[in-house]
Amino acid sequence: MDNSFKGLYKGKKGLVTGHTGFKGSWLCIWLRELGADVIGYSLEPPSIPSNFEACNLKFKMEHIHGDVKDLNHLLEVFKQYSPEIVFHLAAQPLVRLSYDEPKLTFDTNVGGTVNVLEAVRLIPSVKALINVTSDKCYENREWVWGYREEDPMGGHDPYSASKGCAELVFAAYQRSFFNNKFSGERKIGVASVRAGNAIGGGDWGLDRIIPDCIKALTKNKPVGIRNPGAIRPWQHVLEPLSGYLWLGAMLLEDPIRYSGAWNFGPQNEATRTVQEVVGAFIKLWGGGSWRDISTSKASSVHEATFLKLCCDKAHAYLKWRTCLTLEEVLELTVHWYKEYYHSNPPPDMYDRCVAQIQEYTDVAKRRNLVWVKGEE
Repeated sequence: MDNSFKGLYKGKKGLVTGHTGFKGSWLCIWLRELGADVIGYSLEPPSIPSNFEACNLKFKMEHIHGDVKDLNHLLEVFKQYSPEIVFHLAAQPLVRLSYDEPKLTFDTNVGGTVNVLEAVRLIPSVKALINVTSDKCYENREWVWGYREEDPMGGHDPYSASKGCAELVFAAYQRSFFNNKFSGERKIGVASVRAGNAIGGGDWGLDRIIPDCIKALTKNKPVGIRNPGAIRPWQHVLEPLSGYLWLGAMLLEDPIRYSGAWNFGPQNEATRTVQEVVGAFIKLWGGGSWRDISTSKASSVHEATFLKLCCDKAHAYLKWRTCLTLEEVLELTVHWYKEYYHSNPPPDMYDRCVAQIQEYTDVAKRRNLVWVKGEE
């Protein structure tokens, strides 16, 4: 992994908000293996168990308990650790919870993003920011084609709307304070990235299809599916993370050229229904069943039926693309959970995550992806 991403993360100080979450914990592991000095700022893990705890990350990196809604504490951490690159992943990430806690959702996803942008603006050590939102930031019209970065922001539910608002906040800060006539000699690369439906080992989050599968199958119960016909673009968690890391490296080298909004998603063949994905997962698991709960109370709130991103910009300007088939994505995911559940007590899963990052890197190398070669 030493030459991945041009080797630019070795020795760099990276601060990750939301590092106790599913994507955040995988990102911290990858950064650590790339030789970065990783600082995490987050609330406690969002689930029990969690990938953060399964990998004992609390003892392997600088772990700071903090809330992105607390600007004063966030600024203290930035001043103390002087990060060079920031990955902002802290969020209230659940659509269904946003109906119950709309204010918390907006305070965290919009107000928290404002606070991170303020810290980046005020702390001179920061050279690059990757602001992570969601594919749900777009005004979803259930189109069959993918949304491009310049399409309107929107959101039917509080979660989606909060992500659209966060994108507007980001764009305002970018235009007002970074890489323009008001920013002086200090050039900061800032990018906002949009991805969705990342799956992989170590996810036990609420209202997510793979955790729902694991919770049911480990108890020999059928998997309940709220929306069997919903179509999603599925990708392993390492796919968008490779995009974030490659974009971060490019921002460090050329902050003006690569600043802005970017989509990271899979190829069209990875777009399948929830029912198809659950069926394939059950087959790889070795047995089980699923049931349709679309008429239950659990399915009484609005959720998008079809949502896809157009990633032509990342393909053209970053030369980035996904490299795993959906079958490979599911195999990696099943293998991770089987190792966790077939050991008593469960092992430290850090080494399994590192092994899967290396396996993914090897596949990327065979399939000639630019980030693993360290060249544009």
